[in-house]
Amino acid sequence: MLEKASVIEKKIMLNEPMNKHTSFKIGGLAEFYIKVNSKEELKQAINFAKNKKIPIQIIGNGSNILVTDKGIKGLVIQIDIKDLKIEKDKKNVKITVGSGYKLMSLARKLLEEEIEGFEELSGIPGTIGGAIFMNAGAYGKEMKDVNISTTCINSEGKEFTLTNKEQEFNYRSSIFSNSKNDFIIIQAQLELKNGNKEEIEKKMDEYLKQRKEKQPLEYPSAGSTFKRQEGIITAKLIDECGLKGYSIGGAMVSKKHAGFIVNYNKATAEDVINLIKYVKEKVNEKFGIKIQEEIRIIGEI
Repeated sequence: MLEKASVIEKKIMLNEPMNKHTSFKIGGLAEFYIKVNSKEELKQAINFAKNKKIPIQIIGNGSNILVTDKGIKGLVIQIDIKDLKIEKDKKNVKITVGSGYKLMSLARKLLEEEIEGFEELSGIPGTIGGAIFMNAGAYGKEMKDVNISTTCINSEGKEFTLTNKEQEFNYRSSIFSNSKNDFIIIQAQLELKNGNKEEIEKKMDEYLKQRKEKQPLEYPSAGSTFKRQEGIITAKLIDECGLKGYSIGGAMVSKKHAGFIVNYNKATAEDVINLIKYVKEKVNEKFGIKIQEEIRIIGEI
């Protein structure tokens, strides 16, 4: 055990800048930081935090989070578990995939294998774990629609598997995003179908084209900043408030898509937080509707 602990401690970085690990390119220092490539490393990292009596913060690809300027106390664990197993029969395909596998990379692999049903999700810039955590979705499909079950461990190192129903999927939420739970996703089982490579590629290309046309991919962001609400297109409300292009510090409401706040000029987390607050206030003033952010804000306030 001592030898294993020393190996894991060698991988842990001190005072690691979180702006290097988020798509927003924003964030203060993580007190301790480690990228784990296996379930065993994850368990060792959890034990390290236990022994130090420090909190744990799990991240994936950092594509849906905003880290505060004061950074994160305790241990940040980036999950980079990338195992992949594909089991085919005549019609259906079962995919067993590590939570650190990127959705874009998985989509390309599925294209090679002529497996359909993942095309709508192919452009989401996150990992499998992060996508399940928030039930990510695009173009009418969500992770809940392809997920059979998810394997996770808790902060005590106990491993268990949850069925689709047990994961309590809702719009941009799941049992994992409930702050009362300490479940860490390590692997997911997905069900897809055999398909035609040309048709799969055509769909993927079309969704990618739409993303490039409609989303501000030229600036760092955390994806869609605000949640949609039933019967309400949040970006439309923000646009009708005249907020496209409105900025606070280096953070700006995208001129291309009002649902995105972008880091257009060395924004701080405080800039983004203040802009989110301003947008919410203006939408509430004009329409009497309280909109919610979709991104997670983590770190010391």
